[in-house]
Amino acid sequence: MKFFIRSLLLCALLPLCSSWGFYAHYRINRLAIFTLPKGMSTFYQANITYITEHAISPDRRRYVDSTEIPRHYFDADHFGKDPFHTMPQKWKDAVQKYTVDTLYKYGTLPWTIQYNYYQLVDAFKNKDTSAILHYSAYLGHYVADACVPLHLTLNHDGQLTHQEGIHALWESRLPEQFSSKYNYYMGKAKYLENPLWQAFILCRNSFKSADSVLKIQRQIDGVFPADKKYEITLRGKRQINDYSAAYCKAYHQALKGMVQRRMRLALLNVGSYWYSAWVDAGQPDLNKLIDPALSLADRQQAAREAALYKLGQIAPLPDYGKVNKPLPPTPQELGRSAGKPTP
Repeated sequence: MKFFIRSLLLCALLPLCSSWGFYAHYRINRLAIFTLPKGMSTFYQANITYITEHAISPDRRRYVDSTEIPRHYFDADHFGKDPFHTMPQKWKDAVQKYTVDTLYKYGTLPWTIQYNYYQLVDAFKNKDTSAILHYSAYLGHYVADACVPLHLTLNHDGQLTHQEGIHALWESRLPEQFSSKYNYYMGKAKYLENPLWQAFILCRNSFKSADSVLKIQRQIDGVFPADKKYEITLRGKRQINDYSAAYCKAYHQALKGMVQRRMRLALLNVGSYWYSAWVDAGQPDLNKLIDPALSLADRQQAAREAALYKLGQIAPLPDYGKVNKPLPPTPQELGRSAGKPTP
């Protein structure tokens, strides 16, 4: 009964804890591939479509699996004014201090990153192509989520300060409108000595920016004409009432590059987690796992995108760039049991 009640509560929170918009997740996973060293890059480029498309698989999974929901956030402010000094980093210590129900209620994001990291290490060790791709896509998603300020606060959609809708505005509307002009170059992936520690660093860094995300919007609302805040926009084939282009521009400018900085941080860390998992697995030869080999056209496209990345630029995304394209479940999703949920 307790688990059933918790599931209902989590489902109620679902609309408020969305991740980076689909566009940003696609973009981050795809760009992270170009941070990888030669021993990895050919394999990931050969599977760039899968890595890109399945960047949103964890978000889709939330609609059919309530245990997925808390993996996308960590409401740090529930645990006090200085939560990252009071929260134990090890899962068993955190459970002992706060109980497992409390952690699932307020989010398990840093431990979810750790869990998927070691699943990816095992996949590399086993040279399991399907599992490598699955956990790479999922790990990339969770690491990107940890770079989003609103994923680290109880006020994740401004619902506590009458700013409902700010979540989609910051994470979806702004990247879709302005990120084509961002400079994305972050160099090569770096080895992470402690994956869990790094997850907490990302979460703590995002938590420090959460108040600014909310405060700056309140400041914009104080000077922006109320009758110009919303407009009818086309979303796919639907017309919806959304934040106006002018309002988005004003908010984006007031944030002074925050969205760009968070996306850059996300793509570098996604690549670094993939790279570190490969190193920890003993650097297996991934080229033997490529099937089929890249076509000439695919190699040329990958080379073009890699060159653009070095210039800080991007190529257009495929058609699914801004649309929730239906995707078949992966073998891991189909085979996952309904037993004890993972962090």
